Amino acid sequence: MISMHRRSLLALATATLATRGLTGCATATPVPSTAAAAGPGPKAAPLPAADAGPWVSPPAALHLRHVPPVPQAVADAVARYTDFAGHALFDWHPQRREMLVSHRPTGAPVAQLMRLATPADGRPATPERLLDSAEPVAGAHYAPGDGRFIVFSRAQGGNEAYQLWRLDGAGSAPVLLTDPDLRHAFQDWLPGRAAPLALVASVPLDRTAQGGKRENPSTRLWLLDPLQPATAAAPGKTIAELPGTGWFGGAISPDGRQVALTRYVSATDSELWLLDLADGQRRQLLPQPGAPRATHFARRFSPDGRQLYVVSDRGGEFRELWRLTLADGALQRLTGDTPWDVDEMDLSPDGRWLALRINVDGRDELRLMDTASGAWKPLGALPGGSVVDLKFHAMRPELAFAVNGAQGPSQLWSLTLGGDGAPTAAPQAWSRARLHPALDVAAFSEPQIVRWKSFDGRAISGLLHRPPARFGGRRPVLISIHGGPESQAKVGFAGRNNHFVQDLGIAILQPNVRGSTGYGKTFLSLDNGMLREDSVKDIGALLDWIATQPDLDPRRVVVAGGSYGGYMSLAVATHYADRIAGAIDVVGISHFVTFLESTESYRRDLRRVEYGDERDPAMRAFLHRISPLTNAQRITKPLFVVQGANDPRVPVGEAEQIVAKAEANGTPVWYMRAANEGHGFARKENADYQFYSTVQFLRRVLSLT
Repeated sequence: MISMHRRSLLALATATLATRGLTGCATATPVPSTAAAAGPGPKAAPLPAADAGPWVSPPAALHLRHVPPVPQAVADAVARYTDFAGHALFDWHPQRREMLVSHRPTGAPVAQLMRLATPADGRPATPERLLDSAEPVAGAHYAPGDGRFIVFSRAQGGNEAYQLWRLDGAGSAPVLLTDPDLRHAFQDWLPGRAAPLALVASVPLDRTAQGGKRENPSTRLWLLDPLQPATAAAPGKTIAELPGTGWFGGAISPDGRQVALTRYVSATDSELWLLDLADGQRRQLLPQPGAPRATHFARRFSPDGRQLYVVSDRGGEFRELWRLTLADGALQRLTGDTPWDVDEMDLSPDGRWLALRINVDGRDELRLMDTASGAWKPLGALPGGSVVDLKFHAMRPELAFAVNGAQGPSQLWSLTLGGDGAPTAAPQAWSRARLHPALDVAAFSEPQIVRWKSFDGRAISGLLHRPPARFGGRRPVLISIHGGPESQAKVGFAGRNNHFVQDLGIAILQPNVRGSTGYGKTFLSLDNGMLREDSVKDIGALLDWIATQPDLDPRRVVVAGGSYGGYMSLAVATHYADRIAGAIDVVGISHFVTFLESTESYRRDLRRVEYGDERDPAMRAFLHRISPLTNAQRITKPLFVVQGANDPRVPVGEAEQIVAKAEANGTPVWYMRAANEGHGFARKENADYQFYSTVQFLRRVLSLT
């Protein structure tokens, strides 16, 4: 959904760019551009001249302002870094040994819904394409029992207004199952039903509200019969109307009578509720009366329905696995010996084994626990990298998992467990990531964890990707800040960014500033409300640390980030302009008040807990004072802003107002906006062109040849 701040997209026109600097290249060749929504602005400061043409034609959906044309030579030089695709796990078939996956086949602009019928066994994976979709599929589930159809979700143009669809087989036309005026989330299948029924949670969209904004939206929990599509006139059976929009289902009881729900209040506060699916009545399970506030996430019921597995940080700094007995409310702590967050879990169908994904200092590790004894079971040698998905087969003692590592994006594996929980063989490969044949991934190494002291003496860490040894001298640095802020830079495949390290000799440093997940709930809260700029000071301390490193060049540093990381890059550009060479803002917040007033209503209250409530006069004044837009006169180094026009999280107005203000102050600004994207670029043609332009931006501001 697009906020009321979205401006009308202007018609594409042909224009000749200026001859020098960030406003253009040394050429008179006509290239596609657009008139500027933000006004012409002053002439940008000169930078080194760009390469000569011929040029790459920009995708038609891109609005480009002051972004120079891309020489074909640049695209050719980086081609091997743009053609890669992994496989994301959606579901096991309920009976057969096959997987439902997401994968972008060669030539497709977005990831497609596909079926893996057999393991790769050392050969390239050959998944069957089930759907030719113009939009990426966000999730998919086989029908329970026989898997005779699939229910999948997708949005349009990056607007995140997800709808549910039914697919009856490969090549069949998908059937829309939900009302497009709402945003829908598949929760789970109700067990034991002759006719499949799905539990769905739906929230309203601002486009259906008078004035384009809603106050106090609620969540509708309802039952969907995939064989009888829901409409506004026949919306399916409502189970409950829940106050607010932070509700999501964690598990349905084996008898299909109850659902365990999480009510998300903030990153450090959530509740566990049990709801009766017959009458919609609910009762709060956790936190219990008188207990401190903490996070509580429902995960799985035991096979007999008497116990519920819960992830919670109620016992300390980290999110641990607990077992809750429903009859008396007794809680058993299962992972108190592990000083890291449990990020994900699944339970084997017989209830004997728990598969856990544990975040160990930025690397997601797979662990297996015996539910009877609580003992950890050895899994033997596993593929290197971070585990990103895991799921037990419903009929077999087999665990599927995906690994994302330095040498390639998400690859699928499985482990078959014996009666004692030990794997019966080494992990079996189900897929091989598709990589360009000229890309030597063996040269890609995992990042190093580095730490530095911030302004208050607190240790901050990050992942440092050092260039190969053949690059001598002090190397330029790209500081890449994650979004969230409740997120974390983790070990994984660097994708297109490998070009910066391997070919341009740029060191990439991914900081986990205060407010990041993975380091305990105290660390997670250190940037809330009035503490917001303390995280920016962490980057100031990082700049100090870079200056002490003999192989890093403090005079050539670019800061970049997406979403909240986009805010951070803008904030660094206002606070430390004299210490950076440039900044890249991708779908970033430029003013907290306008952001909170225009982000989709189903997100607004959740974001107010993190950033502060703009309706409070004192907080509003603080948010205005610290916002990059208020301080845009301090942005003096080149700025590259990237935005999706359909972004429901950080609406397009956030980008366009900072572009206008920075340009008015004489700052060189490139602006790229995609008419068919949302919170980041999902389509390959747009992501590639963004990458080409980023290459040019870095080469210029870092004085690279």
